Amino acid sequence: MSATKAARMGEEVWKTRIDKVNAELVTLTYGSIVAQLCKDYEGDYLEVNKQLDKMGYNIGLRLIEDYLAKTAPQRCVNFRETAEMIARVGFKIFLNITPTVANWTSDNKQFSLVFEENPLGDFVELPDDGRAQNELWYSNLLCGVLRGALEMVQMQVDAHFVSDTLRGNETTEMRVSLVRYIDDELPQSED
Repeated sequence: MSATKAARMGEEVWKTRIDKVNAELVTLTYGSIVAQLCKDYEGDYLEVNKQLDKMGYNIGLRLIEDYLAKTAPQRCVNFRETAEMIARVGFKIFLNITPTVANWTSDNKQFSLVFEENPLGDFVELPDDGRAQNELWYSNLLCGVLRGALEMVQMQVDAHFVSDTLRGNETTEMRVSLVRYIDDELPQSED
C-alpha cells in the first residue's frame, strides 16, 4: 500500500470510525501514571522506563484487535509497508498524529519514527533532579505498544527512543528494529 493511500485510510478512519477522547484528559492521566511510577520506584528512572514499556506492551497486545477491526487492512508485504501503516494509520487513529518514517537502514530492517508533535508530552516538564533528563524516556509506553501490537501480527521488534524534546533534543525520535518474523508457534507448555 502506498504512503498516500495509507494516509488517506488513516484520515478516513479517524473521521468516521473513532470515538474521540479529550486529548488533554489522556495527557493528564498519562502524566499522573508516570508521576506515580516515579514516586513508587523512588526516582529509579530506568525501572520506570521498563514499567512504561511493559504497560505499553500489554496495551499493544489488545490495541491491535481494535486497529484491525477498524481498518480491515490487507497484509503488509514488507517491513517498509508496515512502517507506513504504523505511522500514517495507527498513530493517526489512536493519537491523531502522523510521525515521519525516516532513517532506513540499507537492509530495510530498521527505521525511525520522528514525531513533530507528541500529545503524551504536552504540559510536561521532567523532574529537575539531575537524572531524569538523562534516564527517563517519558513516552516509553509507545515503544511497548508497538512491540505488543506487532508481536500479535507475527513481528518481533525492538523499539526505543533515541531523542526527546522533553530532554532538550531537537526532535523526538523512536528507533524501530525488526528482530524477526515469528512463525506460528504453539505456546510453551506450563508443565
